[in-house]
Amino acid sequence: MNRLFSVILLIILAFPLMAQEISIIPKPAEMAVQNGQFKMDKNCTLEFDENNKDAARIAAFFNDYLDNLYGFKLSNNASGNAVSLKIISSLDMGQEAYLLKVNKDGVVITASNPAGLFYGLQSLKQLLPVETENGSLTIPCIDIKDKPRFAWRGNMLDVGRHYFPVSFIKNYIDILAMYKINTFHWHLTEDQGWRIEIKKYPLLTEISHWRDETLLGHFRSGQEKDGIGYGGFYTQDQCREIVRYAAERYITVVPEIEMPGHSSAALAAYPNLGCTGGPYKVQETWGVHKDVYCAGKDETFNFLKNVLDEVLDIFPSEFIHIGGDECPKDAWEQCDACQKRIKDNGLENEHELQSWFITQIDHYLSSKGRRLIGWDEILEGGLAPEATVMSWRGTKGGIEAAKQKHDVVMSPNSHMYIDYYQSKNKDDEPLAIGGFLPVEKVYSYEPVPEELNADEVKHILGVQTNLWTEYVATTKKAEYMLLPRLQAQAEVGWSPKAEKDYADFSKRLENDYLRLTKLGINYRDHRKE
Repeated sequence: MNRLFSVILLIILAFPLMAQEISIIPKPAEMAVQNGQFKMDKNCTLEFDENNKDAARIAAFFNDYLDNLYGFKLSNNASGNAVSLKIISSLDMGQEAYLLKVNKDGVVITASNPAGLFYGLQSLKQLLPVETENGSLTIPCIDIKDKPRFAWRGNMLDVGRHYFPVSFIKNYIDILAMYKINTFHWHLTEDQGWRIEIKKYPLLTEISHWRDETLLGHFRSGQEKDGIGYGGFYTQDQCREIVRYAAERYITVVPEIEMPGHSSAALAAYPNLGCTGGPYKVQETWGVHKDVYCAGKDETFNFLKNVLDEVLDIFPSEFIHIGGDECPKDAWEQCDACQKRIKDNGLENEHELQSWFITQIDHYLSSKGRRLIGWDEILEGGLAPEATVMSWRGTKGGIEAAKQKHDVVMSPNSHMYIDYYQSKNKDDEPLAIGGFLPVEKVYSYEPVPEELNADEVKHILGVQTNLWTEYVATTKKAEYMLLPRLQAQAEVGWSPKAEKDYADFSKRLENDYLRLTKLGINYRDHRKE
């Protein structure tokens, strides 16, 4: 009887912990659940160094979160059980590492850098129950020692095909921050719209941002258009505000200015930069268009360098993305200036001309203390000396670049293109570009190719998902396409390979959905066929 009573008592004591499972995404590197719980309520306090601006800002973020979701805040540096936020630089834990300890008396998050403290707080937020009980939040006692696997954990949002307001860009960045994504790749220029103000070239925001109409339905199913003009752009002050907002959440904004292809919108305003002189138009349909910058004209490079000068003044990021993808060579083949450029520089063909083009921009960015990154087509004709490759057409480009001792971000369309359908039952899904990419396939991706040796592996910076928006015109659809595939990518980029377990991840997602629902964020439930 005593033994039976003891078993029953253990079950009763363990029940609160069983009911509140640990559902942190991405999964921490090391984690040990302890006995007991800590109850947080409005009588608790936030402890932090008020003279440290980073710590004070992070503390304010947490209080705003508590107020928004639960209706109470913690007092700052008062008496009572504490949530303690500590930045101790002498610990030298790493830029993004943190320790999180919860015991019956409180919570302590320790990091040697502000980013680590911020990420520790994201994990603490995910330890909180979705609802209060009698005005308090029960947190399981736990010890966490955590750091990321990869330095680059990125997501790209295309605002060229469809424009999204500044308010949503901020909300989008908040979502990225929840899952410890640290790079926001902002695709700002396209055939269908130029979205950034360049003061030296005002026609870019008078002409290039606006298309007269937009394709209806899928581009393979017809050419019917809506007859409605469409446009929008970000002022330089708005871009700076986004950069500041992201930086406060330890996210670097990497701008993309497409060249030499995907440039119809710019050519519509400045036709002298094309091989034929125009006329050109801002494109109204999707796909790859043959209007590209002329590689034979010096004025093309003067224009691009002037544009980049203003971009560099806005964006302090080490990397500047220049696209480099899907550049048809038809115009160059017929252009006397381009053919003269090939001959004068001893180039073999138009592919080498593109490499020469990219190399000019690579040299310019290097002279400004920045690094060029481009899609894997920049490998064609020879890779520019300092270029970093974003491998999207599978993994071949990334492998080739790493073997040439160039840095790589792995972003293969097979696993990281989140504009693809999330179900084989496409009739029940919103229109997408095609393909099929369920969350399980995203989660299965391994960014380090087996073909690389130990030295070459060092060039794999990390992993990135990409949200192209030909068929994503609203903020709610953007969220639907993003989530939960972003969570899967976050775990690929952060968690140790040995800790990955899809069944466990899938279970953690279920609790995450409750939090997203309470936050008013849209998502696709992966349990739906």
